[in-house]
Amino acid sequence: MSIDKTMSIEQILQVNVGIADILMESGMHCLGCIMAGGENLEQACAVHGIDAEALVEKINASLAQA
Repeated sequence: MSIDKTMSIEQILQVNVGIADILMESGMHCLGCIMAGGENLEQACAVHGIDAEALVEKINASLAQA
C-alpha cells in the first residue's frame, strides 16, 4: 500500500506505524497532536514548512522496501 498527501497523519500511521520515524526526521514532531486526525499530510507539511511531495516520495519508497 502507498500513501498520498490527502491522507491524515492518523491514516498514514495506520498503514505502518514505522512511518512515524520518517515524519519525525522530517520535522513533524506533533504526531500526537489533536490535528493529526483532522488535517491531511499536505496541510501538516504546509504548517511545518515541509515539501509534501518529497515527503510522500520518501514514505512510499520506505514502504516499497518493507
